[in-house]
Amino acid sequence: MKTSVCIICLWAACFNISAQNKDEGVVTYERVQYWTKIYARMTYLNQEEKDRMKLTWGSDDEWKLKMKLNFSPRASLYTYESEQGQTDDGTYSWRQDDFLIQRNFEQSRMTEIHEMLGKTYILEDSLTAPEWKILNQIKEVNGYLCMRAVSEDTTKKQKITAWFAQDIPVSAGPERYFGLPGLIMELDINEGDVVITATQLSFKKLDKETELPKLKGKKIDQKAYDLLLWKHIDNSIKARRNPFWAIRY
Repeated sequence: MKTSVCIICLWAACFNISAQNKDEGVVTYERVQYWTKIYARMTYLNQEEKDRMKLTWGSDDEWKLKMKLNFSPRASLYTYESEQGQTDDGTYSWRQDDFLIQRNFEQSRMTEIHEMLGKTYILEDSLTAPEWKILNQIKEVNGYLCMRAVSEDTTKKQKITAWFAQDIPVSAGPERYFGLPGLIMELDINEGDVVITATQLSFKKLDKETELPKLKGKKIDQKAYDLLLWKHIDNSIKARRNPFWAIRY
């Protein structure tokens, strides 16, 4: 009897450790941006210009980036997988712009670094999750059964779809999106204009991987950030320019 009790206790302890380990680790995402889809939404272009652009780009309109998210119940940090960007064939490389998203769940604070419009901005404010609507739809993403949730970016006028895994009990996610009852494994921005998909996931104990590096830039809050984006998008469209050459889509 004692042996059976010991076995049950050991199994329960191992199960508990396994469950705990699932809320901390690193996930790698592939971010794919489709320029022809983005240009198709530009109201200043007529249909002939859009068709010509689609013909010119063909199937070579994808812009791929590797991103990573360090996550734990305490905080998450999302940035480029590498500071140096490189084409698939390795023939061309470039310096990645400054971009980092940190969510401090314990302190309910957010810090973001955005290099855009010729400057580097440090966005600091209280933590406010997007308004999500969870739907009764499921699909598999990288081996995990995920549920669908939708939201909206009212500043950029984008529809947002997230697929999150309840098996990974942390409310983190890629880009500026979080706040669901499970890790976001796939993010769709504006019905396929940008798709960010988890390609690799490893659970491990983190040390300082969610801490912020030294920050340099102009400090702003969420209200100032939204106003900055709104003015840029409005002025760009009026001037018949794609605003998303200068800001992240």
